[in-house]
Amino acid sequence: MLAQKLKKYRNDPGIVLAVPRGGVPVAYEIARELEFPIEVLLTKKIGHPMHKEYAIGAASLTDYFVIPHEDVSEEYIQQELQIIRSRLKEMYVRFMGDREPADLKGKTVIVIDDGIATGNTLLGTVNVLRKSNPGKIVIAVPVASKSAVQKLMKEVDEVVVLLVPGMFYGVGAFYKDFEQVSDEEVMFYLDKLRELRKAG
Repeated sequence: MLAQKLKKYRNDPGIVLAVPRGGVPVAYEIARELEFPIEVLLTKKIGHPMHKEYAIGAASLTDYFVIPHEDVSEEYIQQELQIIRSRLKEMYVRFMGDREPADLKGKTVIVIDDGIATGNTLLGTVNVLRKSNPGKIVIAVPVASKSAVQKLMKEVDEVVVLLVPGMFYGVGAFYKDFEQVSDEEVMFYLDKLRELRKAG
């Protein structure tokens, strides 16, 4: 259903970026339908020192974005960047091997996750992605809270959501099966799509 709503981008030079791990099975279907390559979107939120769940920014392997906070030192940010990047490097090697990350310049970048609760982490991710000069940034998810959609709509070219419920209890409430996606499943979908693209 989500792929249908994204068909208008089919002729763009595009790429699907999947938020690991839950976004990968969703992204697989969309990348297959649009005939776009897929990559794992490796960014992690930078949490506040007093409240790690509260996102003050996001980091990728090459860039980062932080909303300045009076009580957050530059030293703390640099320490967090080191920790986050070492984790991201491990994930990159696991999921992408020795492949170079795709150049996003001028491309239609479709960011896929399994759902959005607050949108704060994704907001940081979008600010990091923007530094790569993509042509368009589109966020597409099966379910999202109304507040997250409103927040993200101001920041990207389009937000595509199948379900924006009146009452939002968390992403997992809208899935029959919300078991954590394993690394093996991520690899399965990424490899399957690469094989399809080679065959096509």
